[in-house]
Amino acid sequence: MSKIVVKIRVIYADTDAMGIVYHANYLKWFEIGRTELLRKTGIVYAELESTGYNLPLTQVYCHYLAPAKYDDIILVETEIEYLKMASIKFNYTIWDEKKEKTLVEGYSVHAFTNNEGKIVKTPKDIGEKIKGQINKAQGKK
Repeated sequence: MSKIVVKIRVIYADTDAMGIVYHANYLKWFEIGRTELLRKTGIVYAELESTGYNLPLTQVYCHYLAPAKYDDIILVETEIEYLKMASIKFNYTIWDEKKEKTLVEGYSVHAFTNNEGKIVKTPKDIGEKIKGQINKAQGKK
């Protein structure tokens, strides 16, 4: 698995008075994509937290290319760009349902921290799972 695609229907509460998706909701959909990608990698975020680790956001970028509207089906495509000693970067592309139009492109960077908020090295077992997926996506063994 190099990428994961999550299908989401835009609900009325996600839109502004013009029926267009409010800009901050794309960040929420980034989180959905990221969480599902980690889950497919064998990492359940709730379990990660229960072992004393967190992945707070340190950077986010979102380039809005076209609007999504109420009742649209969107596709959130997520992939891991890199895993470093204490951080991970996810890339996102949000498409229309037929994948004909790119609506949003972006990324987020997260640090590994302990429960006290101190930056820590990527936990070994987590790192192995993520590196395995990155290598798989790149055709490496």
